[in-house]
Amino acid sequence: MKRLAHPAVLLPLVLLGLLLGISGGFIRVGSTLTTWGAEGHGLYMVGGFLGTLISIERAMVMKQKIWLLVPFASGISTLFFLVGYSEIGYSLLLLASLALTLIMHLQSLKHPKIQSYLLYIGAVLWFLGNFMAFFQDLIAAGTTWWIGFLLFTIVGERIELSEYLPVKDSIKIILLAFLALFFLGLLIPFHGTAPYFLGVSTILIAIWLFRYDMARVSIRKSHQFKYIGLGLLIGYFWLLIFGLIVILLPSHPLYYDLFLHSFFLGFVFSMIWAHAPIIFPLIFGIKESPFHPILWIPWALFQLTLIGRILSSSMSWTDERKWMAIANGFGILLMFLAMAILVFLKKSHSYKAEASRSDKNHLKPKNEDLNFGVNA
Repeated sequence: MKRLAHPAVLLPLVLLGLLLGISGGFIRVGSTLTTWGAEGHGLYMVGGFLGTLISIERAMVMKQKIWLLVPFASGISTLFFLVGYSEIGYSLLLLASLALTLIMHLQSLKHPKIQSYLLYIGAVLWFLGNFMAFFQDLIAAGTTWWIGFLLFTIVGERIELSEYLPVKDSIKIILLAFLALFFLGLLIPFHGTAPYFLGVSTILIAIWLFRYDMARVSIRKSHQFKYIGLGLLIGYFWLLIFGLIVILLPSHPLYYDLFLHSFFLGFVFSMIWAHAPIIFPLIFGIKESPFHPILWIPWALFQLTLIGRILSSSMSWTDERKWMAIANGFGILLMFLAMAILVFLKKSHSYKAEASRSDKNHLKPKNEDLNFGVNA
């Protein structure tokens, strides 16, 4: 029973959401490599993959294992979308996002800090995005709300992980003002002045993170810390690019493609790669970080192919865009494969170390055995 309540059991659902999301992305750029996932591409990536991953992380903070039903609900929604039961899939996403909101409500009561409230708002935005997509029967209707969900969540986590840096409260209030500007952009019709609010606010948020996040400290160190620091800074660069795209390219024929993928792939996935050495040990119960210098190879492949995709999209080079998108998708899979292998090796090493300690303790003579002759 304990194994069934372990968060790692939910990872097949996370992986399914990722695979279907990538498959759908391939189809949308004109590839015939796969045939599944095109219609629910956004739902698989945001709800099935990202929403489940974030829910696992938040549910693990709670004492009761029953909260793991939250990521289970969002993860299992993928199967219902896949077989055509969209209403059930949406209902599960609405339930999961509402439950995540409850988790964050409870956590903000226990830890009334800025980061808790930002994560709370992020969960609410996920629910609103799911609600808009469901009741308008249009995935695009939920997109900006989902962007808000991930932006508030990631910024909240960065403040949480950087809270011991000497950043004044007045500086943090400036960040909150930028986030408020973004939130205001969500309330305005997207085809009106909303892009200016969304674009300017994300540019300002990116600049704030460049200046005050712990990444600027981590990148000066070596090994894992440099990997995390550079990964975060590259993510903030993509957030800056997203803001510029939102403001400068509204009439571009591939605007929606540039809008989505500069944020979801550029910013969000860069954050995933950077946070993985911190989060994966918690999920898999390993004491060592799964970082290895080999991760630089798939990381570089992902970033270079994403740059190629964004450039080819901005130049309207259809064929180049397709091949770069395919290469980028395989880059994502290669990155997760490398991490999975490293986690497996670390887990195996941990088991062997525990077994070795257990054997030594078993063979070690007890005090009463040593004193047997004396007492006799």
